[in-house]
Formats: sequence, C-alpha cells, structure tokens
Amino acid sequence: MAPLLLLLVLLMSAAAADARATALIVFGDSTVDDGATNNAVATLARSNFPPYGRDFPGGRATGRFCNGRLATDFYSEGARARPRVRAGIPRPGIRHPGLHHRGLLRVRRLGTRRRHLRRIPCDPDVEADGHVPRVQDPSGGAPGRGRGGGGGVRRRVRHQHRHQRLPGELLRAGVARPLQFTVPQYTAYLVGLARGFLSELHALGARKIGFAGIGPMGCLPIERARLLGLGCDETHNAAARAFNAALKDMVAQLNRELPGADVRVAEVYDLFGDVVREPARYGFARADVGCCGTGTYEMGYACSPWDPRTCTDASKYVFWDAVHTTEHANRIVAEYLMNTTFGAFS
Repeated sequence: MAPLLLLLVLLMSAAAADARATALIVFGDSTVDDGATNNAVATLARSNFPPYGRDFPGGRATGRFCNGRLATDFYSEGARARPRVRAGIPRPGIRHPGLHHRGLLRVRRLGTRRRHLRRIPCDPDVEADGHVPRVQDPSGGAPGRGRGGGGGVRRRVRHQHRHQRLPGELLRAGVARPLQFTVPQYTAYLVGLARGFLSELHALGARKIGFAGIGPMGCLPIERARLLGLGCDETHNAAARAFNAALKDMVAQLNRELPGADVRVAEVYDLFGDVVREPARYGFARADVGCCGTGTYEMGYACSPWDPRTCTDASKYVFWDAVHTTEHANRIVAEYLMNTTFGAFS
C-alpha cells in the first residue's frame, strides 16, 4: 500500500480437491493495522482517536492509521471476504486475542460470517500453538492438513521476531545499521529473512502468496521534511529498488524449488512512484505533505484533533499523516493489486 509497506497477503489453499482459496491472511505493519494494537501493547504508535477514522463508516477512529479504510479493507471486499478487516480491542480470555504491534495476521474464510474470523497473536516471543485456526471448507467437512486432508485445512502458525521486522528494518537501515551493513549486504540480509519466512509458510501449507514490495519510501512526507522540502530522499528510494529487485529474483527461484508454490511480487514501487510524481493524474492535489496538521511530521498522537491546519478534504491528499496514506490512495493500490498481481490468483 504505502511506501513503507512490505505487505504479505496469503491466499491459503483449501484441502479440498479443487484447492479453492478459502482464507485470506495478511501480514504487515501499521499500514495494515486494523486497530488491534489499541490498549493491547505499550506503544505510543496509536490512532484510535480523532481525526483518525473521520471518513471511516460511522466516523469511528478504529485504530487504523488513516482517515478511512485501508488497502486491505478494499482488497478483502474485492476478494469477497468482508467489506473491511474487522477491528477490535483484545481482552483476556477472549477467543480472538490481540496482535503484536510489530506484525499482524488475519485469517479470513472467504464468503463467511464474522464468527469464522480468527486472530493469531504475533508476539515474537510466543508460539501461536494455542491459537490455531481451523479453516473449514465451504462445503463442510473435517479440518485437514496440507493440500490433501479432506474438507479443510489446519494452520499452525509460528511467528518469530525476525518475520515481523522487514518493513521497518529497511527504512531504518540508513539510520541504525550503516556501521554494521552496507546497503547491498543489508538487502541480502532482508531477502534472506523473507525467503525463510516464505519457506516456512509453504511448509505449513500456504501455496498462493502475494508479496507487495517496498514503495518509494524516500518520498514519505516525513522524509521530504528531513530534506527541508527539497524533494525525495533518493538514497532511500534506491535502497527500496534494490530490495525489490533482489526479492523478485529470490521469489522466482523459490517458485522453482517449492512444489506447488505460487508466490507473486506486486510492482508497488512503480505505481506509487507515479502517484507521487503526478498526483493530479490520480485526482490528488498534494503528494508532498500529509493532510493532518502541517503534514510534515505528524503521526499518532502528534496528529491532533484540535489542529486547525488539518485539511478538510483528505481525498485530495496522497498521505493522511506524515507516513500513512489516505483512503483514496489505499483504494487505488487495492484496485491495482486486484487487477494485476494478486487478482491473477486462480
């Protein structure tokens, strides 16, 4: 979705003979957080207050870092799951526990009701054996395992810290890692983590996997502001392009090696690069700053409901705050994914 996003969307194969996709699972960072971190983790990175969510159905601030819906909400609708990803506040003893703020996982049985949704904690120190979703085949039948186990599939997802840090790690490479890695070394390191993650998912039964690469993160409003508004940080953009190229090579090799694997990489960089270069073509007036406040540094609590500088029409802006995109931009990205890479899944 956004330039920060390294989104992993999985269409899990059912165990039935026709191997239809019965679940949509999303891994990602704050750009796909539906609000599960609200009151669940000790973090200042929250958005469960106005003006966040002002254009969301009902005008509610659900915890999405956006004025409205996320790309995953639109993608979920396009995949015939639900109109939007379900938000909620985790509570002890509830069957659907909260999610760690470093990573999200959504399991969604396509075409089913709310009761079939499952959430799995992404705490890096916890194995999710106690929260194993059973994705039933639409026709009914006992849960199975893998591709040949009767009418359903059982997923045991084990999350480790390394799996959840890819999005932020690439952005932080120029800040926290320059003495430890060169950019090529760090790119190889991250691609290695992605390869291990994808291989583990395949071993757990995943077959149809869509991977959105990194967008031009040097064009985030917060990065432009750091350069005093003189343009995008092309060093960060070059790092994103290098990562995307290495990711595509790795995925091509993985598809040859893993039986039945159908892993696809979406060309998010080119799409979003075009949006920020020529925003008017997509119906935007501004791509250099966000809608909230000054649009240069505000995010989370800094995006105040009392700031009179916040724009009145977020649809004219690519970015909602200094990092995250608006609902209008999210819809464009979701439609692109549905019409290209992810929409090609059979």
